[in-house]
Amino acid sequence: MLRRILFMMLMAGFASTSFSQIDRSKPPKPGPAPAIQLGKYDTFELPNGLKVFVIENDKLPRVAFYLVINRTPIIQGDETGYISAVGKLLGTGTKTRTKDQIDNQIDFLGASLSTSSKGVFAMALKDHVTTLLDLMSDIVKNSVFKQSELDKIKLRMNSDLEASKDDPGAISGVVGDVLRYGKNYPYGEVMTEKTIQNISLKKCEDYYSTYFHPNDSYLAVVGDISNDEAKSLVEKYFGDWQKGNIPKFTYKTPEPPSHREVVIVDRPNAVQSAINITYPVQLRPGSKDIISASVMNTILGGDSFRLFQDLREDHGYTYGAYSGLSSDEQVGSFDAYTNVRNDVTDSSIARILFEMNRIKKEKVSINELQRAKNYISGNFAISLEQPQTIAAFAINIAKYNLPLDYYQNYLKNIADVSTEDIKKEADKYILPDNSYVLVVGNADQVAKGLAQFGPVKYYDTFGNIVDTTKSSIPEGLTAEKIIDNYIDAIGGKENLRKVKDRTTEMTGNVQGMTVSMVIYQKAPDKMMQEVSAGAMKQDIYFNGKTGLMKISGKSIEVKGSELEKLRYESMLDLLTHIRTSGIKLKLEDVEKVNGKDAYKIDMILPSGTKWIQYYDTQTWLKVKESKAITVPQGTFTQDTFFDNYRDVDGVKYPFSLKQTLGPQHLDFVVTSIKVNTGLKDSIFEPK
Repeated sequence: MLRRILFMMLMAGFASTSFSQIDRSKPPKPGPAPAIQLGKYDTFELPNGLKVFVIENDKLPRVAFYLVINRTPIIQGDETGYISAVGKLLGTGTKTRTKDQIDNQIDFLGASLSTSSKGVFAMALKDHVTTLLDLMSDIVKNSVFKQSELDKIKLRMNSDLEASKDDPGAISGVVGDVLRYGKNYPYGEVMTEKTIQNISLKKCEDYYSTYFHPNDSYLAVVGDISNDEAKSLVEKYFGDWQKGNIPKFTYKTPEPPSHREVVIVDRPNAVQSAINITYPVQLRPGSKDIISASVMNTILGGDSFRLFQDLREDHGYTYGAYSGLSSDEQVGSFDAYTNVRNDVTDSSIARILFEMNRIKKEKVSINELQRAKNYISGNFAISLEQPQTIAAFAINIAKYNLPLDYYQNYLKNIADVSTEDIKKEADKYILPDNSYVLVVGNADQVAKGLAQFGPVKYYDTFGNIVDTTKSSIPEGLTAEKIIDNYIDAIGGKENLRKVKDRTTEMTGNVQGMTVSMVIYQKAPDKMMQEVSAGAMKQDIYFNGKTGLMKISGKSIEVKGSELEKLRYESMLDLLTHIRTSGIKLKLEDVEKVNGKDAYKIDMILPSGTKWIQYYDTQTWLKVKESKAITVPQGTFTQDTFFDNYRDVDGVKYPFSLKQTLGPQHLDFVVTSIKVNTGLKDSIFEPK
């Protein structure tokens, strides 16, 4: 009872004093910025110029080494990509170790080691630090590059490049770089199959011998190690690293466009648009307004802030919309980006531009400003849990000549940002009228709506301007004549009719899965097609009269219009008999296919089914075919692109086929075409 009375008296006392003084109509004022206790670090410099930072952290018995090569950007020219190749070549061999020996030693130590064109990272348990540094320093000082390794790297680079052609984000990144910086600036150079092919071993060796020197490099040592221990080890393994004359380059600084420019990269089957409103900015690390500019950008495009709220929460256009304001020693960039449905592409751009203008015109509220500060401060505090963060801080202070207490005072400087600072930074860095509005998407569906933002220009996936002016159809040219010219281009009617049977084998890849296909055909109209992808298997049979599809053992009879399509697809020499086939031809237009003019011909089957064929206006070769395909998920347009024609017994066939069906992309490579092997009729009867 006594405790209860005391409790009630205390509550009464609080009610009559503290509680009555709180104005609940106003949010509490933010407290002072918390003091940040950054891990201390020691620093020293070797006689060869290597600057070393030691950050002791004994929470775990391991040590990490971060070596950073400092250099200015480099023009790569017709060998664009070679700098990336150097990063992959490092670690493939030294004067005393083979690649296998390096890999085996890393595995034996249970260590991590990764390389790039601008440095090396290595980490191991403290007990293995000596062995790790012996290996790491050997790679840094004594790497040897081999042509066989470069050839493997170039193959992987080509494979990655091919995959990126169907990635809207990757396309937007490439074209965005071209727009912001231009192809004559290091950041705007584009890697292509040709530049990868041009990469020479000598170019890679020259880069390594020119830039891997200690006199403009930084080494951060983080972990369970003292300054004295680190100094002894670094002197032992990097003390004999030779200085070099490291060239520096200067370039004309890219500027934002004088007016808004609208660019579209056409992806005919895209169901979404990748949007990026972008331009270069002059924002260097450590500049006096970088902190307030960061707070401003967070309010505009941070996670759950204005762009996110507007486009996702208020309008339901997307899962997320964001902006980024990046700093760089040479030139930074602004990006406001999202992915949206085709039908709201123009509306989404309008909302992004609205928010960009709003942050320039309207004063932000105290609450919104404080929320942005809290967001940045929270992320900063979380980053301090990682020892490598302190390593990066130490290197940045030296590299950018920052005050020694720059990061110590970071949260205090964040807390000092005012609403007036936000307005000033928005006026300086948010340029909706001097931007590139870049859209990667279906031009047929979105281009008309983009015209309200400015004249629309077309670019290809490599950042080249596409000429969209259409050629006219020559007088007297008909669809039938185009087919005749195509037949002549691939070998002539006589050679085509000599082919009595054909077996085509090809392989492809979709979503990381290998797809194999074999097509057997026999004149006049028999076909058997085998498709396998992992455990899935599909067979299609047409014996000249009836059709059957077998999917993983389940049989489905082909009927109606689908049977009609199958019969025409099975005809070995359909085009040589096109005039008597019952198919009507209609020459529609001249359209661009991969940036080149092509005649568009409608092939209309007796049932009314339409196949669309595209023939190059210069070579007469078929370059594209479009068909409507019905699957359980709905009806989609299947586009097939044909390339790399090769001669097989007097007839040219495409050995490269790229196929799209809705969101799926398949790249097929024909591995074998055999003709007149005497295929038996029994092949075309269901098993």
